[in-house]
Amino acid sequence: MTLLGERSIVITKKEIIVADIKEFQEKTGVNFNNLSLLEQALVHSSYINENPGYASGHNEKLEFLGDAVLGLYVAEKLYKDHPDANEGEMTRLRAALVSRNTLARVAKNIRLGDFLYLGRGEESSGGRQKKANLAGAMEAVIASVYLDQGEDVTKDFIIKILDSELKRIDRKDVIIDYKSRLQETIQSKYQKAPEYRVLYEEGPDHDKTFTVNVMINGTVLGEGTGKNKKAAEIEAARMALKNL
Repeated sequence: MTLLGERSIVITKKEIIVADIKEFQEKTGVNFNNLSLLEQALVHSSYINENPGYASGHNEKLEFLGDAVLGLYVAEKLYKDHPDANEGEMTRLRAALVSRNTLARVAKNIRLGDFLYLGRGEESSGGRQKKANLAGAMEAVIASVYLDQGEDVTKDFIIKILDSELKRIDRKDVIIDYKSRLQETIQSKYQKAPEYRVLYEEGPDHDKTFTVNVMINGTVLGEGTGKNKKAAEIEAARMALKNL
């Protein structure tokens, strides 16, 4: 087997040919200094099981690092892009962006499955399209970029590959979720909607802070604070769900 970065390569005894790695680098916009890092990121454990002497090893260790790197830079992006979001909102957004489903979609967008080293059994069972394989390889590729190119390139790479997902995920979905979940919970028990009440406002007109509580039948379920009434209501609903 030739090192990735030359021409098309054979990855199984059935001589299944995958796309030229140069095209992969063009798609990602990253030109590796150490191609062996990228090579390892593309090696599934099933390939090593059938080829135990293969030098690079499989990608699971890189996958571990990539998961941490991805989580950090996605959290940083959300922190900067949504300065008025609370911890709960950002946690849910981050979870959506780093989920297996999201990473699998991203991997398919760049045809990552075409480049994987798979064992014969994994290949025959459709391993190139399995979400777990794609998501894991995507995390491993992120780790290889981080080790080879450093922080700045890795940040740019992550934002680039997640661009469509960042646009697709609407923060309103997160906002609606807390309030709708609380309403569903309350209506199923009391056959009526919860009530939100502004307790007080603080600060100048250009920088107000609102505190709101949410009640049912006069009983306070939760209280929240935000830069506007809607944000405060969302936090109150989140706290109510937590308390319930």
